[in-house]
Amino acid sequence: MANGRGRREPVFDAPAAEAGELDFHLSAEDRAGGSMTRRRASRQDDEDRRPRRGSRPKKAKRKGRSLLGKLIYAGVVLGLWGIIAVGGIVAYYASQLPPIDQLSVPKRPPNIAIMANDGSLITNRGETGGRTVTLKELPPYLPKAFVAIEDRRFYSHFGIDPQGIARAVYRNITSSGGLQGGSSLTQQLAKNLFLTQERTASRKIQEAILALWLERNYSKDQILELYLNRVYFGAGAYGVEAAAQRYYGKSARHVSLSEAAVLAGLVQSPSRLAPNRNPKAAQARAELVMSAMKELGFITPDMTKTALGQPAESVKPNGAGSANYAADYVMDVLDDFVGTIDTDIAVFTTIDPTLQGAAERVLVDELNAKGQKFNVSQGAVVAMKPDGGVQALVGGRNYETSQFNRATSARRQPGSSFKPFVYLTAIERGYTPDMVMEDGPVNYKGWAPQNYDRKYRGPIALRDALALSLNTIAVKLNMEVGPKNVAQTAQRLGITSPIQANGSLALGTSEVTPLELVSAYAAFANGGIGVTPYVISEVKTLDGKIVYKRPSSAGSLGRVIDPSAVAMMNEMMHNTFVIGTAQKAQIPGWPMAGKTGTTDDYKDAWFMGFTGNLVAGVWLGNDDGTLTKRVTGGNLPTEVWHNFMKLALKDKQPVGLPGGERFRNDVPVAGGGGDPRYANAGNGENAWIPPQPQRRANSREKNFFEKLFGL
Repeated sequence: MANGRGRREPVFDAPAAEAGELDFHLSAEDRAGGSMTRRRASRQDDEDRRPRRGSRPKKAKRKGRSLLGKLIYAGVVLGLWGIIAVGGIVAYYASQLPPIDQLSVPKRPPNIAIMANDGSLITNRGETGGRTVTLKELPPYLPKAFVAIEDRRFYSHFGIDPQGIARAVYRNITSSGGLQGGSSLTQQLAKNLFLTQERTASRKIQEAILALWLERNYSKDQILELYLNRVYFGAGAYGVEAAAQRYYGKSARHVSLSEAAVLAGLVQSPSRLAPNRNPKAAQARAELVMSAMKELGFITPDMTKTALGQPAESVKPNGAGSANYAADYVMDVLDDFVGTIDTDIAVFTTIDPTLQGAAERVLVDELNAKGQKFNVSQGAVVAMKPDGGVQALVGGRNYETSQFNRATSARRQPGSSFKPFVYLTAIERGYTPDMVMEDGPVNYKGWAPQNYDRKYRGPIALRDALALSLNTIAVKLNMEVGPKNVAQTAQRLGITSPIQANGSLALGTSEVTPLELVSAYAAFANGGIGVTPYVISEVKTLDGKIVYKRPSSAGSLGRVIDPSAVAMMNEMMHNTFVIGTAQKAQIPGWPMAGKTGTTDDYKDAWFMGFTGNLVAGVWLGNDDGTLTKRVTGGNLPTEVWHNFMKLALKDKQPVGLPGGERFRNDVPVAGGGGDPRYANAGNGENAWIPPQPQRRANSREKNFFEKLFGL
């Protein structure tokens, strides 16, 4: 008790006031000890409240901050490596391109515009199919149509359109429709200029690099102009000019709004949207184009309404028919005049589009009407001026099915149409049209040629023997004057094909082309001047620079026939229309001359004829040499020639033949027309009874043929 006297124990659950009082009465020592105790307790409490090292809450908090930091760090690192990788890939594919400082836009393959003699376009030749055009030449809505449907932000992006790419990706993912693709016009141009059409990542990277280069070096209008002249429209047409000619038969300078919309929509899929093959799909696409143009303010609502009410209609291209045969001939000879071509040129020709169309039409109509009946499938027509300028050249029935040019490349036996060269050789050696020879059987060492009708007429004047195309007289003349001399005569007049100088030469057994045979006949039509056929009169660049101009004297072979001989030959060949095998070819009022030709096996049938202003020739037959069903020069070829000449000479004043004073220009009506030399043969046909002129005093027939046969 004593030890506890006066000592008070603290009461911890006492009220604060009492506790304060209690503490107040503590001794100084107690207060000091208690204070230290409280400070230790306070520090202990602070330590208890502070998270212990290694405790779970402390560890979780530090782990969360570390993961976020690591993710950020990893993202930065991966981004940097991605940039490096992309840069490396871009640098690698850029290294596969030519050095940027040496890069240049490749030249566009030159176009060759082949023009008719009236300045109209026949067709385009070259890799592109059309000439280069400038933006200034085009109607404003045409280039705007391409911008609207292919790259509406063309004038605002830097060559690559991120929004367009994003839209394309979204469309591919969602399979939703859209108006534009991912590639900008600049990228498409880069692909067309420098790259292949393969769809690979490497090609897209290179495309983007080149697009940036184009944007840096060319203005937007220059890029658009390059694009319009390089993009592919299908059917061999590169560039908007070629496409306009191909599908609408007109220059891009003259296309309507509806036609422009079709062309702009076509580049997405040239094969699927071709207006000549799939007009409904082409029109549907064109309506999308016009909708985009209206949305962008490129055209007014009224313009849209008008265009939708007048949808574009494709036409058959000019080059689909016989004009392409003429164009092929132009291209065959062009190198001889202009050499290497490195720019667009216009080739002005002698082709008359009216005569070209007429020649094609009459040939096709005749074959369609009678080809099957007579078993003849092909033909060729050539017409030229007497100076050699080719005005029509049809090399076959249908160019689309056969591009072989029978007018210039097919060598066929001319038959009796070769006989004028035999008669001319005789005339030049003193024979005259009035001289008489005996039409009778001939036999040369077993070879016994006969006349077409297997009949003989006895004594007959040369003029009538040629008109009636008697084989026996032609063979006798050939043997008398010498086959070599006849061959030389034909070559002098322009026959360039090889000629076999033998006894059968008089019957046209040496093959020739229609073009060279017509050009040889031109010497009769022009008074005796030999000509080389020509079709090119002038060549110019698009800026008007003359590359070639045909001299007025070019192509002339000089005088190859004496004027008196020309007069006698024309008299005899005129007789073919009066009493001979070409009576059906007469055109009233026009003095004409010519000669039919038929091979003895009916493989080939010809007619060569001329007036004073036009020479024309027709060949009919089969490419494989199949025999026709008795097609002769006097039936189908004569009909084609007559129908063509009737159109060619319409509304023209008759022109006399050289030497025309020697014979009448009034041609009797077909079938005799009261000519006293005709009498009825009893079979419904008019048979000609020849006059009985005096026989030549000096006959050269005796044993002469046997001596010359085979020469």
